[in-house]
Parts: sequence; C-alpha cells; structure tokens
Amino acid sequence: MFQPVVPIGGLGGWRFLQQTYDSQLKAFTQSTQLQRDSDYFREKIGSIETAEQLVSDRRLLTVALGAFGLQDDINSRFFIRKILEEGTVNKDALANRFSDPRYKEMSQAFGFGPGEYLKVGEPVFAQAIIDRFEKIEFEVATGKQNESMRFALYAEREMGGLAVSDMSNDAKWFTLMAEPPLRTLFEKAFNLPSAFGQIDIDQQLNVFKERAKREFGSDDLSLFSDPVRVQELITKFIVRDQISQFNSGFSSGAIALTLLRGG
Repeated sequence: MFQPVVPIGGLGGWRFLQQTYDSQLKAFTQSTQLQRDSDYFREKIGSIETAEQLVSDRRLLTVALGAFGLQDDINSRFFIRKILEEGTVNKDALANRFSDPRYKEMSQAFGFGPGEYLKVGEPVFAQAIIDRFEKIEFEVATGKQNESMRFALYAEREMGGLAVSDMSNDAKWFTLMAEPPLRTLFEKAFNLPSAFGQIDIDQQLNVFKERAKREFGSDDLSLFSDPVRVQELITKFIVRDQISQFNSGFSSGAIALTLLRGG
C-alpha cells in the first residue's frame, strides 16, 4: 500500500504535503485494500434498510465509521446501532447527548432515525461517503508519518464547514473544543499548556476567545470561512508545534549531556 510521504517536519513538510496532496491522495486511494472496501460499499450500501443490517456487515461499517473519523468504534456495534437508530430529531437521542459532533453528523447522513428519511439509496450517497472515507484514511496514514500533519489536514478539511454553520459563536467554540484534532490544533496554535483542558469548561471558552482576539483580531469563528485564515491558523500551529518539539528535544539532550559529564 502507498504510504503518504512527508520528507521533513515543520512548515517545509506542510508545504510539500499541500503541493503533492492530489497526487499522493490518488496514489493512496488506488491501493488494493482501499479499492476493495470502497467498491464493496458502493455495491452493497443501497440494499441496506436498517441500522442493524449496517452494523452487522463489518466491511460496510468500516467505511461508514471511517468516513466520520470514528474508525476506533468498529467493535462497538451495539453503541453505533443505537446512534443510528435513534437519529437526531429527538433532543434526547443518543447522538445528541455527545459533545463530539461526529456521531450526530454520521446519524444524520444515513437517516435511519425516526422522522428522518433513509438516504443510502440516493445516487450520490455512496460516492460522498467513499470520498470522505478515503480522505480520512489518508489523513490517518499521514499521521503515522507525522501526527502534526494529520491535525493540519483535518483542520483544512473541517474548519470551513464549522465556520459557516448556523450555530451561535459560543456553540461553534464548544463544538471545536469537543473535536480532539481541532482542539489539539488550537491549543498548540494558541500556545496553551497541556493541563489547560482540566479547568472549568466556561473558563476554557473564555481563554480560547481571548487568545483568538489576540492572534486573529476576533473571536468570531466565522472568520475561518476564509481559507487564507485557515492557513494562517495552521501555520501558527505547525510553527509552535515544531518549536515545542525542538525545545523538548534540546532539554532532553542537555540533560543527557550533563549526566555524561557527571553533572
């Protein structure tokens, strides 16, 4: 299987990945296993009528979950079935109880819930899910080469949609804070300490908004509807992440040198 190429870290690696993204993604999606999974989903998903049928087919479920970055839930079939069956129309539906918006997004996409219509037979449905699945699988594979690049790709793909959503600005921030990749990226971009997530959630919101005003001149997340601002955010993240890694490595090296010299 083709593995994404990230020859160097930092901004140089990110620029290289951006320039070669289309060709690398194409090579990656042509791998045998990915093609088989995608073809199988395309062939079979239209015949699925219930959430139980979907979760009972591991190959279909692999693509369905992967398309929403939920591949780690592959063995939680009962849980996923409940997420799908309850839908999102009722406020107390299981998907609506999670701060992580990906469960709600997945449930809405399939439409198994009460008051919803089943979308799996629509002409564009299978390809839309497959496209998401292949891109996220590429991000996962890239993360094995360089985790920071995975976060950057995720933000590049997701920030625009969050920015233009019809939620209130605070709701957007809470959604961002509930998505681990975006949260990690913003924390690093804003140079926040690792223990930041342990403070009160409302205090976290205030700090995020204050840092956004300092870094971007506004705490309104709609500003990231502009791809240029998204790239500015990613640049801050990558630069500060690289500095953090350098300082960590330098400190470790300095300690080792001190020990070798006998203190």
